Amino acid sequence: MSGYLKANDEVDRLARNWTTLLDNMLELVVLIRADYVIQYMNPSAISTFGDLRQKQCYDHLCNADDRCQNNCPVKQAVGEKKKIEEKETRIGDISVAYTCVPFRGYLGDNLVMLVMRDITQRVQHELELAQFNNNLEAVLSTKIAELNETERVQEKLFQEINVLKTKLRNMSHVDEMIGSSRKMRDLREMIEQVAASDATILITGESGTGKELVANMIQKCSERSDKHFLKVNCNAINDSLLESELFGYEKGAFTGAASSRKGKFEIVDGGTIFLDEIGDISPRMQAALLRVLQNGEIIRVGGNKPITVNLRVIAATNVDLARKVQDGSFRLDLFYRLNIINIAVPPLRERKDDLVDLTIHFFKHYRQAFKKNLDFLPESIINRLLLHDWPGNVRELENVIQRAVLIAKNSIITEQDLGIAATASSSGLCDYMKQVCEQYGRKSLKEIVSEFEKEVILRCLQKNDANVQLAAKELKVGKTGLYSKIKNYGLNPKMIKKM
Repeated sequence: MSGYLKANDEVDRLARNWTTLLDNMLELVVLIRADYVIQYMNPSAISTFGDLRQKQCYDHLCNADDRCQNNCPVKQAVGEKKKIEEKETRIGDISVAYTCVPFRGYLGDNLVMLVMRDITQRVQHELELAQFNNNLEAVLSTKIAELNETERVQEKLFQEINVLKTKLRNMSHVDEMIGSSRKMRDLREMIEQVAASDATILITGESGTGKELVANMIQKCSERSDKHFLKVNCNAINDSLLESELFGYEKGAFTGAASSRKGKFEIVDGGTIFLDEIGDISPRMQAALLRVLQNGEIIRVGGNKPITVNLRVIAATNVDLARKVQDGSFRLDLFYRLNIINIAVPPLRERKDDLVDLTIHFFKHYRQAFKKNLDFLPESIINRLLLHDWPGNVRELENVIQRAVLIAKNSIITEQDLGIAATASSSGLCDYMKQVCEQYGRKSLKEIVSEFEKEVILRCLQKNDANVQLAAKELKVGKTGLYSKIKNYGLNPKMIKKM
C-alpha cells in the first residue's frame, strides 16, 4: 500500500512539474482530448485565445474558412498516432504555426498536445513585404514603360532629325545648282525625289546644259553618297578599250594582259557609276550593259565567270534615244532599263531668267581665279548676253565669261571682251523674228503687241511668284497700271502662283 502511495505521489509530482514546465513556455500549448474537448491551456494560450478549457476545440481554434472539416490536426494525430509536422493557419485575427503530438495520458486516455507559435507579426511583415514588392514591381513596370516610351520617342526624334539632316544636306547640295527659274526649281525638286532610291536614272539634255552636274547632285543626295563614284565618258575611247575599262579583263585576254584587272564596275561596287554619252555605245556594249542592269552581273573580258556587283547606274546622253530605238541603232530593252527615271535638263535659252545669276557666278569665280581687278558687269553686257542664243548652253556661257575676265584690260568688261560673234546674235534674232512672223502673220500689229505684252507680263509674274509689286518694279511700270493690264488680259495672280 505504501508503495502505491509513493507511486501516486511521484505521478502527482511529475504532473506538477510537467504543468509548471508548460505554464512557463512562451509557446501556446493546448491539450485536447480525443473527443475534441480542450483539457488544458497554458497561460500563453489563455492570454491569446481566452480560457477555452472544457470547450470544443473546433468551435474556437479552427480556421474560420475550413472549420477543420477537411484537415483536422487532432483527428489526424489520433488516427495516425504520429507527430504532425509544423503547419501554418489563421485563427481569428491571429496567425499561428502549429504542430500536434499525440500521447496517452496517465489515466490511459488519448490526448493531443497542440503547440502553437504566434506568427502574426511575421505574416504581417511578409504581407507588407509582398505588397511592397508588388508596389515596387508596379512602379518599376511603370518606369520601364516610361523609359521604353522615352526611348521610342527618342528613336522617333532621332529618325526625324536624320531625315531633316538628310533634307538639309540635300538642299545644300542642290543649291549648288545656280538658277531660280521655274524649270530649275522643278529640276531640283526632281533630284530630291529620286536621289534616295537606287533606281537607274537617265539624264537627257543638249551639250553643255550641266548633265554631269545633275549626276553629281544625285550622287551627293543618295544613300550611296559615302561610297565610290566613278565617271566614264563612253564616247571618249573606242569600243574595245571601253569594254575592258568597264568590265575588266582576265590574264591573257589579249596581247599585253599580263595579269587580270578589275574594271570600273567592280571597283565601284557598292557605289555609283556615271556613264556619259551612253547613246554612242556599240550594240555589243549595249548587250553587256543590259546584263549589268538586269542581273547585277559582269563578265570580264577573256573570262566566263559571272561576277556579282551592287551599284547604281546614272546615264546621260545628248541624243534622242527614242529615235535611235526607232532606227534600230539602240536596243529597246536597254532603253527601258535606262529610262526608269528620266531627268531632262533644260537648255539655257529656255531658262534665260537664270542667265544673270549664272553670269555673276562665273564672273566672281574667274575674277578671283585670275586675280583680276574688275568692279562689276555693266547692264549693257547683261543685255548683250540675253540676246545671244547660247547653242552651247551653260558651258558656252562659262567659256565666254572666262575669256572676257581674262582678256579685260580695264576695270570693266566691254562687249569686245565677250567675243560673241554678231552674226550669232543676229541669226538668233532673225530666227526669233521669223518665228514671230509665222505665229502672228495673219494678225494685226495691235493684236501682236497685245499678245506679246500679255506673255511678258505673265512670265514676269511667274518669275516673281505672282507678286505684282515686284513685277511692276521689274517691268518699270506703275503698280496701278500693271493691275489694269492684268485685269484686261484676264490674268489671275492667285492662279499664277499655283502654277
